[in-house]
Amino acid sequence: MINEKMEKAFLEQINAELFSEYLYLSMKAYFANLNLTGFVNWMDVQVQEERAHAMGMFDYLLERGGKVVLEKIEKPESNWNSPLDVFKAVLKHEEYITSRINALMDVAEETKDRAALAFLNWYLKEQVEEEANVSGVLAQLEMIGEDKNGLLALDKELAARTFVAPVIG
Repeated sequence: MINEKMEKAFLEQINAELFSEYLYLSMKAYFANLNLTGFVNWMDVQVQEERAHAMGMFDYLLERGGKVVLEKIEKPESNWNSPLDVFKAVLKHEEYITSRINALMDVAEETKDRAALAFLNWYLKEQVEEEANVSGVLAQLEMIGEDKNGLLALDKELAARTFVAPVIG
């Protein structure tokens, strides 16, 4: 049976992961309105990844005998000034999620829940990858600046990204 404090921390993180899905869905809509189909695809992959992250924690909590109680998901931002601004927001959000995973690991350490620590190691590694991926796109957008041809070339590149269902844990 999972510790009550650990259960509460997982529930809060499940909500944060579902918010991430919702945020990236909003960003997907933003790019769809700009007809940047590669960026739409990139965000669609993010949407799927965040849902998989939330469901991994959801299933883990149930497996440990926890009770899943879902809370309201906050309304995400829906207006940005440019693709660059979107990716700055994505990086800021991913850094926030990384801090939340670290805090969740702190609770696991405090409650001496070694199973949770082992499980959360996958999420920590995933966050390193997430931040690196976003930083790469952000760096390209900064290089492109106002060059529309560069933006369209990046859009074409982002169209190639595919979702691969993660094996969590």
